[in-house]
Amino acid sequence: MRPAGRLGSRPTGLLALALVAVLPWFAVLAVQPPEPVAADAPADVFSAERAHEQVQWIAAETHVTGSAANDRVRERLVDTLTGLGLETRVQDTIGMNPGGPGEVEAARVRTVVGLLPGSDPTGRLFLVAHHDSVETGPGGNDDAAGVSSVLETLRALTAGPQLRNDVVVVFTDAEEACLCGAEAFVDQDELAADGGVVLNLEARGTSGPPVTFETSLGNAGVAAAYAAAAVHPVATSFAVEVYRLLPNDTDFSPFLDAGSFTGLNTAYIDGSAAYHTPEDTPSRMDRGSLQAMGDNALALTRSLGAADLAGLSTPSASDATYFPVLGALVTLPGWTVWPLAGLAALTVLGLAVAARHRGTTTVPRLLAGLGAGLLPLVLAPLAAQGLWALLVLVRPDYAGMTDPWQPGWYRAGVVALVLLVLLGWYALLRRRVGAVALAVGGLAWLAVLGLVLAAFAPGGSYLAALPALVAAVTGTVAVLVGSPVVRLVAALVGAAVAVVVLAPTVVLFFPALGLATGGAPALFAVFLGLAALPVLELLFPAEGRGSWPVPAVAGVLAVALVGTGLVVDRFDADHPVPTQLMYALDADTGDAWWVSTEDAPVDWTQQYLDGDPVELSEVFPVLPEGARTGPAEPADLPAPEVTATREDDTVTVRVEPRRDARLVVVEVRGVTVTGAEVEGREVPGEVLGEGRLTVTVHAPPADGVDLAFIVTGDGPVDVRVVDGSDGLADLPGFVPRPDDVGVAGTHTSDLLVVGTTVRVD
Repeated sequence: MRPAGRLGSRPTGLLALALVAVLPWFAVLAVQPPEPVAADAPADVFSAERAHEQVQWIAAETHVTGSAANDRVRERLVDTLTGLGLETRVQDTIGMNPGGPGEVEAARVRTVVGLLPGSDPTGRLFLVAHHDSVETGPGGNDDAAGVSSVLETLRALTAGPQLRNDVVVVFTDAEEACLCGAEAFVDQDELAADGGVVLNLEARGTSGPPVTFETSLGNAGVAAAYAAAAVHPVATSFAVEVYRLLPNDTDFSPFLDAGSFTGLNTAYIDGSAAYHTPEDTPSRMDRGSLQAMGDNALALTRSLGAADLAGLSTPSASDATYFPVLGALVTLPGWTVWPLAGLAALTVLGLAVAARHRGTTTVPRLLAGLGAGLLPLVLAPLAAQGLWALLVLVRPDYAGMTDPWQPGWYRAGVVALVLLVLLGWYALLRRRVGAVALAVGGLAWLAVLGLVLAAFAPGGSYLAALPALVAAVTGTVAVLVGSPVVRLVAALVGAAVAVVVLAPTVVLFFPALGLATGGAPALFAVFLGLAALPVLELLFPAEGRGSWPVPAVAGVLAVALVGTGLVVDRFDADHPVPTQLMYALDADTGDAWWVSTEDAPVDWTQQYLDGDPVELSEVFPVLPEGARTGPAEPADLPAPEVTATREDDTVTVRVEPRRDARLVVVEVRGVTVTGAEVEGREVPGEVLGEGRLTVTVHAPPADGVDLAFIVTGDGPVDVRVVDGSDGLADLPGFVPRPDDVGVAGTHTSDLLVVGTTVRVD
């Protein structure tokens, strides 16, 4: 066998390494948000500083659905839209969201709807954001970012000529509780009857680029429109594939479920430690993120406002493949997925044949390289997950988080850890198996993964197939030509393509999934490393010298980065430990409990959880199964007043909360419910027919909520009623949190529930 030889002289090789090392910075910088535009910018441009003025009053305080604070936000939104010349009204109705079998959520919603009429409309463009916040925080980003972006977009639009198409603004209510505002608008409002194109704006953090992470099915048309118009295009078809697998929903979901809408769902997602917490304040917002969101919203509204929406408002024949490359969005037709994946596999096979024919490797070595190539794909993600487990061991308060407050050093540490695994694997095997065989083996696994993704997640196949294809083509050229210069250029081209395709995905997946799932971005970092193996070879000394100093440097770097992260990311008043605590009182028995969903309770929470655990989800349907409990002193709290009667097969229930309740849960037990109504609106039939029906009513009217159930059987009917309010501070035995202990971003944090049962004969 004839050895492959070095790629070039030492200085040339070092220059090549420098180029490849710098390129990821450009690839990553290309997806970062811009600087915010000043408030005195021209009237027809989007200014984050102007938009942030809206954020400050929208998120001045917590404004959960049904609260007086949310009423104030809604009224000011109506005034603002009216002042901009929109035809504005409030949709006041009952929205519903069916859950699993025997479960449904409902809410009294007040959604703000504004119409900016077009000059010659071909359809309607819907700008959607929710004006309510969670009960645990003011929503300085979620979703003041979306609402303010829409307001500033409208201000800029009304400063210019009239658009061709109608623009409908939908500031939904009760998104946080149950998506009920969006559901009611889609189901009941005349403006939604004919469908259209939807742009939904969200935030699941405080910073980062706005990522278009979800689309309607058959997204080729809307993806092309986004690519053509977005000023800061950050979107990947793989993110769409991943999101479709997750149990997450936004207001975009009811529009998609209606079947008559297409569209895009966008959010910035970094800084998620503040998500849904009291720390989600206007001051934490990265105004560059707001600028990017607004720039895109304005550009897309202008573009779609002038387009023929008749075609865009119906799904395309297929999904597109798309991904960001150095500030642009590359789009490929859906039909290219299998040809690209198949061509990558064939090209890698051709590289193996060429390498064997030229004598740079042997069949046994190629087989060994194929087997060895799987190791970093498995070991690096495991190492990343192991790192998080180690961090939780060192700092147990991380257990309740998916991402730390300041994760940057840790993320860099994960990348260094991946580099350690790759370089250690390569150092161990480069002489035993050979550089060429290892490179071919790594590309073979990328090609295989490209085929697997093509079958199960077509929008993500490019992540493996494209780097494999380019690296195999350039590798074949290098093997056949043999010139050191050609080999060097070929290696650089293959590595460069891998960097620009994969580096943004690695960077974006860290905030998307958090360090707790750091194995995912680590896997894509391995993809990049395998495609760039010929360049990594330049790090190693010539034959006969030791290779281990190279991975040792990566190991030292990983330790240094993680150690710095531990020093930098400390819990304090601005970055508190998240804690989750609830209080439950059974008014029938007088028993009370502290309840927490923390898997590994922090010290402050643990003080409430002494004693034998009690399963309370049957007694209090609003509480999750398996929660930790501890006995509590019963508080003097009134139970909801329940009036229940039965006439033939109809059980009528009226619930009047006697506290400032955020929600009421009514569960009918012991019978099969075949029909139900909440405040006169029918419950969807898909949740009926079970042995019980649980109805959660958010923002119940202060004077009471009326429900009706059609049941089978003549026996008694048990109606369990629980109401829930927010705040534990006035309860006996409650100890205020220290400054460095905060509230976790869950919908049940600091929830106080009181339950009672009524039997109807």
